[in-house]
Amino acid sequence: MKKIKSQFIVLIIITMILTSCKKETTSFTVNSPDNNISVDFSLTDSGQPMYLVNYKDKTIVDSSLMSFDFKDIPSLKDNFKILNTSSGTADETWDMPWGEQLSVRNNYNELIVNLEEQSVEKRLLNIHFKVYNDGLGFRYEFPEQENLNEILITDENTEFNLTGDHKVWWIPGDWDIYEHLYNETKLSEIDAIAKQNHPNLSATYIPENAVNTPVTMKTDDGLYLSFHEADLTNYAGMTLKVDNENLNLVSELVGSERLGGKAKVTLPFNTPWRTIQIAEKAGDLIESKLILNLNDPNVIGDVSYFTPMKYVGIWWEMHIGKSTWDLEGTQDMSTWMDGKDKGSRHGATTENAKKYIDFASQNGIKGLLVEGWNTGWDKWISNDREGVFDFMTPYPDYNFDEVMAYAKDHGVEVIMHHETSAAPLTYEKQMDVAYDFMKANGINSVKTGYVGKIIPKGEYHHGQWMVNHYHKVLEEAAKKKIAVNAHEPIKATGKRRTYPNAIAREGLRGQEFNAWASDGGNPPNHLSIVAFTRMLSGPIDFTPGVFNIKFNEYKQDNQVNTTLAHQLALYVVIYSPIQMACDLPEHYMVDGKVHPAFQFITDVGVDWQQTKVLNGEVGDFVTIARQEKETGNWYVGGITDENARTQKLTFDFLEEGKTYNAIIYKDGPNAHWNDNPQDYSIEKKGLTKESSLDIKLAPGGGFAISIIETKQTI
Repeated sequence: MKKIKSQFIVLIIITMILTSCKKETTSFTVNSPDNNISVDFSLTDSGQPMYLVNYKDKTIVDSSLMSFDFKDIPSLKDNFKILNTSSGTADETWDMPWGEQLSVRNNYNELIVNLEEQSVEKRLLNIHFKVYNDGLGFRYEFPEQENLNEILITDENTEFNLTGDHKVWWIPGDWDIYEHLYNETKLSEIDAIAKQNHPNLSATYIPENAVNTPVTMKTDDGLYLSFHEADLTNYAGMTLKVDNENLNLVSELVGSERLGGKAKVTLPFNTPWRTIQIAEKAGDLIESKLILNLNDPNVIGDVSYFTPMKYVGIWWEMHIGKSTWDLEGTQDMSTWMDGKDKGSRHGATTENAKKYIDFASQNGIKGLLVEGWNTGWDKWISNDREGVFDFMTPYPDYNFDEVMAYAKDHGVEVIMHHETSAAPLTYEKQMDVAYDFMKANGINSVKTGYVGKIIPKGEYHHGQWMVNHYHKVLEEAAKKKIAVNAHEPIKATGKRRTYPNAIAREGLRGQEFNAWASDGGNPPNHLSIVAFTRMLSGPIDFTPGVFNIKFNEYKQDNQVNTTLAHQLALYVVIYSPIQMACDLPEHYMVDGKVHPAFQFITDVGVDWQQTKVLNGEVGDFVTIARQEKETGNWYVGGITDENARTQKLTFDFLEEGKTYNAIIYKDGPNAHWNDNPQDYSIEKKGLTKESSLDIKLAPGGGFAISIIETKQTI
C-alpha cells in the first residue's frame, strides 16, 4: 500500500513537471534591449496565437488574437501547436545615402515562433517579432509547405486590444487617398464613415469605420503610441478597423473587387511588419527609425545620381487659377471644380519656364519642375483616360530642347513630371522609353501622379495591385538611375532604405488644398499633427514656401492659414530631401528685389547629418533642429497651431567652446495667420552652447533660425 502511494506521488510529480514543461513551451517573452518593452506570445486554450505588449510593466496592448481568412479554404486561426522557437539579438549601424542623419543604429531582440496546425494538412505559420527600445514590429511568415501553395487572403485579423480610451489623431481608412484633415478624438469617438463624400476629393472610398496609418495616440498616463506597418511589398495596404465599444483595433486590408479578396500570394511569403512605436515624449516618435530598420538594406547600390535639392516650378499658379495645365485653358483647379472655360492660360510655356530658371539660378535653387508640359492634359480627368498621356511629346508652346539647354546653361536641374491620371497600365507601357528619354536629356528624377479613380475598375490606390505597380516603378526607375517622388501614392513604409531612389511622396493633404478646397483649406494646426503622424512614415513633398498668403488677386475665398514665418519653418519641420519653394517668382519679390525672408530658403539645407526634436506636442506645436551634412550649419524650425505661445529654446546641441551667428526669422509683433500673416521680423544674434532664447509665435505662426559657426573659439 505504501509502495502504491509512493508511486502515485511520483506520478503526480511527473504530471506536474510535464504540465509545467507544457506551459513553458506555449508562452514566450522577448524584451527590448533596454528591457522597458516586453512582448509575450502564447496560444489560447483553443490553440490560437495571441500576443501582449507591456511598457515598464504596464500593459499597453492587452491579449490580442491573430488569424487569417482565405477564399475557398478553411481559416488559419486555431488548433496550433508550437513546433519550435528561436531568438536572437542584433546591433548594427548602417549609413543613409541621404536623410535625416548620417547613420542609423539597428538594435533589437527577436523571437520567431514556428507553428503547426493540428489538422490533416498540418499547415505551417511562423510569427516573427523584433523588439526595439522605441517599439516593436511583427510579421507573419508563410514557409514553403506541401499542403499550401497559393492563397487568396480575404481577411488578416491582427488585433490591437488597447487598454484605455486614448486620445487619437486620425484620418479615415480610405482605400484611395490620404488627403483628409486629421481629427482629434477619443478612440471611442472615431467615426470614419462620417467623412464620406468629401467635395474636394476626386477619388475616395471608406467602406469601414477604420483609420489609416500611421495613427498616433496619447494615453491618460502621457505615453505616446503610433501604429503603422513596415516593408509593404506584394500585399494590400492595412487600415485599422475600430471597435468603439471595446477599444479594439483590427487590421482591415484594402480590397480588390477584381480579385474578390484582399491579397493573393504564393508561398513562401512574408507579410509586412505590423509596427507599434512607443515614446514617453512626442518628439521621440519623430526621432525613431524603427520603420526604416524593419526594411531590408539597400538593394540598388549607388544613388549619387540623385542630389537632395530645393526646387521651384510651374505648379502653384495652376492651383490658384493664374494658369492651366492644358493648352486649351480648361484644367486649372478653378475650372476643374466649376467646369467653366476661362480661355487659354497655359502655364508650361518656354518663356515661363525660363522665368523660373532665372529666379532659381539667381537665388541658390537647384531644381525646376514643370507641370503641364506634355500633351494629354485636356483629357486627363475624363472617364476614358487610358492612353491619354504621352510622356515625351510637348505642347507646341513648350520648346523642350530650348528649355533644357537654358536650364543647363544656368546650372538648374529639370525634374520630369509624369501624371498618369490613375491609368497605370498606360504608364507601364511607356515607362521604359519615357525613362530613356529622361536620361538622354540629363534628367535624373521624376514626380509621378495618380489623380482619379484607378483604371482598371475595381482596384484602389492602396490595394495589392497598385502596391505592386508603385514597386515596379521604383525598380524600373532604379535600373535607369532615376529617383521617384510619388504623388497620390501608396503609404510610405520605410522602403526608402531598400530603394533609396524613393526620395519622397505626397500621401497627405498638401499645400494645394489651401488654394482651392471649399472647406477653407488646411487649418493652422494641420502640420503640427502631420509631424507626429504622416511624417513618421517617411519624407513628405508638402511644397512649402507661400509668401503671398492671401493671393486675393486670383482668389478671394482661399488663403494659406499660416503666417509667413510658419512657411519658412516648414523647411526644417517637415522632412524631405527635396523641398519646393512653391510660390510664383513675382511673389518672392519686393520693390524689384528678392524678399528678405527668402534668404532662409536659399540658405537652408535639405540633407542632414543629425536631427533633434527640441520640443513638441501633437496638434499644438513642434520645434526641430537639423545639422546640414556638408557644411555643419544648424537650422531650427518651429511652428504652432492657432494659439500664440512663447518657446524657450536652449542650444545645448551646439559644440562646446564655439561661437555662432544666428539669423532669426520670426513672426512680427502684430502677426496673425488670418489678420496679418505677412508680418515678420529678422534678427541677428550671437549664440553659444549655453545660450537660450525666448521666441514668441503668433497664432498660426512660427520661426526659422540659421546658425552658422563664426570660426572663433571662446
